[in-house]
Amino acid sequence: MVFLTSKTSIHLSHLLADWLIVGRLTDMNSKTRVLVVDDELSYCEGLKVALGAEGFVVDVAADGEQALSIFDARNPDLVLLDVMMPRLSGLDVCRRIRAKSDVPVIMVSARKDEVDTVVGLEVGADDYIAKPYRLRELIARIRTVIRRAGVRQAQSEQVSKLQVGDVVLDRDRHSVKVLGKEVELPLKEFELLALLMQHAGFVVTRQRLIDRVWGFDYVGNTKTLDVHIRRLRSRIENDPSEPELIVTIRGLGYKYVASQGH
Repeated sequence: MVFLTSKTSIHLSHLLADWLIVGRLTDMNSKTRVLVVDDELSYCEGLKVALGAEGFVVDVAADGEQALSIFDARNPDLVLLDVMMPRLSGLDVCRRIRAKSDVPVIMVSARKDEVDTVVGLEVGADDYIAKPYRLRELIARIRTVIRRAGVRQAQSEQVSKLQVGDVVLDRDRHSVKVLGKEVELPLKEFELLALLMQHAGFVVTRQRLIDRVWGFDYVGNTKTLDVHIRRLRSRIENDPSEPELIVTIRGLGYKYVASQGH
């Protein structure tokens, strides 16, 4: 069994053996591009061989700034991102990616602290895996995350409208209706509502909301988000003081909940 660590030299014969254990067909991922971001060359090269044997196309970046450049140039389907990176940390890279894209990100770290996991997920990572890990576990996680993202994208592209409960948002017309009644929303509130509805049922962290609506380089008061959420609630909730649609998840962010008889 092959374990991938930052200090493991991976041999091709072992990779092929583990590949047969995984038992996947290469051509299933023939168009899937993965960006591996890690500053240890031997680790990256070994992982490139392993993922290549599974049919993935692999690009490699050795630092955070290079990762962002390659991300923009190659448009990967998934980013496998080490937390500890030179020039720009993995967390900062993830935050910047999230400011412009919903491409799946799996954070990787040699540390197993729960705090690292929580922080990684808070900045927008889709999954978190600690070194050392089995090759087949990594591949299973990659496929699961990509499949989940593909479903979300397909659902988003099928229609320009989002409807959750009694609220309908039309991106093309920049309109929102609650119980069939038109509600006017300023741009920021419209963008917040669209992002929350797009991820209805899931927590969207404060940082991700700020990054996506105001930009990753926003340096203003984060309380601005709370003000806009409060105004948004006043326009779409039955009772803004007791919100049922946009609920606060203390310490994390906000979640949009489907209304029950709103």
